[in-house]
Amino acid sequence: MLFVKRGYLLLLVGILIGFIAFSAISMIYSINILPDGGGGMPEIIEFDFLLTSEKQSWIEEVTPKFEEWFEERFKMRVNVRLTVTGTHDSLNKILLGTKPTVWSPASSIWIPYMNFRWREMKNVNADIAIDWTPLVLSPIVLASWGSYLEQYNISGFMDLYHLAQNGVDFKYGHPDPDFSNGGTMTVILEFAEAAGKKPEDLTVDDLTNETVIEIVKTIESHAIYYGKSTGFLGSWAAENGPDAIQLFGIYENVVMDNSLKALTKWNDPLVAIYPEMGTLIADHPFVILNGTWINSWQRFAAGQYLFFLLEPENQELAEKHGFRPAIASVPLDQTLFDPSNGVQYEISVPILKPLEGKVMEAIFSAWVAVKNTGI
Repeated sequence: MLFVKRGYLLLLVGILIGFIAFSAISMIYSINILPDGGGGMPEIIEFDFLLTSEKQSWIEEVTPKFEEWFEERFKMRVNVRLTVTGTHDSLNKILLGTKPTVWSPASSIWIPYMNFRWREMKNVNADIAIDWTPLVLSPIVLASWGSYLEQYNISGFMDLYHLAQNGVDFKYGHPDPDFSNGGTMTVILEFAEAAGKKPEDLTVDDLTNETVIEIVKTIESHAIYYGKSTGFLGSWAAENGPDAIQLFGIYENVVMDNSLKALTKWNDPLVAIYPEMGTLIADHPFVILNGTWINSWQRFAAGQYLFFLLEPENQELAEKHGFRPAIASVPLDQTLFDPSNGVQYEISVPILKPLEGKVMEAIFSAWVAVKNTGI
């Protein structure tokens, strides 16, 4: 079972300290409110949450419940202003001046890259994303059709290269890494398998190595689709069938959303292949930014928001949206995470770590060299 590692114990300690501090501040201000009405406890705390579309439906369902919970517990209102966009776009928005309190890209692989770009663009010696906690989990998988997997024994991206070498004319796809986290993670796994390395061990030189480039370019030569959205790709595949596309990189939860739809329409289910060399996890980190524009009340409310999102009942709700819970104590629903939905209950392949920020930046240059320009 996957579980929260980074920041969770610190989170709980921080929330406890925050609650104690809040209680003390409340007592002081309840006794000594400034005569002119200034200062003191605010009537409402407002903060901006910049998040990605994959978890939008879950967050939109849970947030009003949090606002009610917060007011009941602390006797003041909170307003969480949601802004939904793609991961790469969310990063660029912050670099160009957008000032959220909380940022949640689709994966923590973007955090070293964000800090690298932040230091470079702002000419500062401090990170903007210091600590974070995963909200929900969804691994990157190769999706295919049940009938196709019976014909070809595919266990990873290098098998696509071997299919191409053997003259098998398959149709491949994934979202565009210039827009989509799912596309970026897929391309990282392609390069890692081609180099025979884990993503964390990739170097900038690996991304210009002629053999590595040739392998990835051969895989990408079979691409017939680069879109902006992982969700749209899964829906499109289920709608258009096994002749339209045979293999594509996508999130596990998108396979879950579309496997039975595909089976109903084509008598052939979509199935998740977990790459045997390992996969990257879209862990949807919750980052309270290290920004000078964020006040102590906003930090406090954001910490309570994170605590609420990690509550077991809200993690269980996330499962119904196709995500694995980020808390080990929350049981995984075996009726949802089951081969009948195209996915596995247990992830038996290695969970890989992100690459360095400078290598992440080089991925986008390498992508230009390998992508299928005919699409």
